[in-house]
Amino acid sequence: MIVAALVFFPAGAHERFLIRLRSWWEKAPGAPALQPLVYAPRTRQALLLTLGVFFVVQLLLPFRYLLYPRELFWTEEGYRFSWRVMLMEKMGQVQFKVVDSATGRARLVNNDEHLSVLQEKMMSTQPDMLVQFAHYLRDYYARRGVYDPKVYADAYVSLNGRLGKSFIDPTVDLAGVTDDLRAKPWILPFDDEISGL
Repeated sequence: MIVAALVFFPAGAHERFLIRLRSWWEKAPGAPALQPLVYAPRTRQALLLTLGVFFVVQLLLPFRYLLYPRELFWTEEGYRFSWRVMLMEKMGQVQFKVVDSATGRARLVNNDEHLSVLQEKMMSTQPDMLVQFAHYLRDYYARRGVYDPKVYADAYVSLNGRLGKSFIDPTVDLAGVTDDLRAKPWILPFDDEISGL
């Protein structure tokens, strides 16, 4: 946006800037003489194709949330890099449970031992960060002698000031979930999805 703001400057400002830049370049010791840019036809075509693909991706990427079946603000599937940021407020809390697959022994995780206050706040409402933290916990407890740790989350989230609702299926082992671009069935549905937040 800062670079695009230059479009609104008067034409004379651009010319003065280029003249000063050229003057500075020519006075620099050992600087080669500036030659006008001449593109071969193939180079021009490759440049136009690259720029075309770049701009198409920039235009289409923000609309990828339309490919997901559920409420964007609840699941955050396709939320990043979209144009619909700053339209929601989420608050949540999450309690993780790590289970030893061999003994069945479960232990609750104190998130404060692993995360800062800001990290915990962000993680508790964002599905991808919940999975990342579950993977971290899996690896952390595996190094401490827990056999094939299973990680479960009991998460409650409030969206735009509504009452908190259960966010993650507490029966799903998040340590075995992969965070990719597919829809996330382990996110519980939001009751008011039809209302179109």
